[in-house]
Amino acid sequence: MSLSIRNQLPGTVTAVTTGEAMATVTVRLSGGQDLTAAITRDAAEDLRLAPGTAMRALMKSTEVSLATAPVEGLSIRNQLPGTVADLATGEAMASVRVTVEGGELTAAITRDAAEDLALSPGTPVVALIKATEVSLATA
Repeated sequence: MSLSIRNQLPGTVTAVTTGEAMATVTVRLSGGQDLTAAITRDAAEDLRLAPGTAMRALMKSTEVSLATAPVEGLSIRNQLPGTVADLATGEAMASVRVTVEGGELTAAITRDAAEDLALSPGTPVVALIKATEVSLATA
């Protein structure tokens, strides 16, 4: 199956915590970072998620935010350090390719944000992704 979602990072489930309607799933990415996904309990059951399950974490580029330093006091669970590999700007938006341990992410942000952050290839950044914006697919 082909998908339009650019951001697909491989990993392995390390923990599943189920609640009444939702579940949180911790995925150890191939680069060693932990990523948290908040999915429905039904989805976790349908995927038969358990520690050791090989997964791909999927995130739309519009759901990836960037910071130029780690952020504290924030509810966003996923903060992946990386480096800007490439930047393409248009009239209103910018597409920022970020190299992270074990893969690559693309963030779609406003051109103003890219300029305010002074992003260019080589700039260290932190990719911020809400757990509710991470989807999972079996590998």
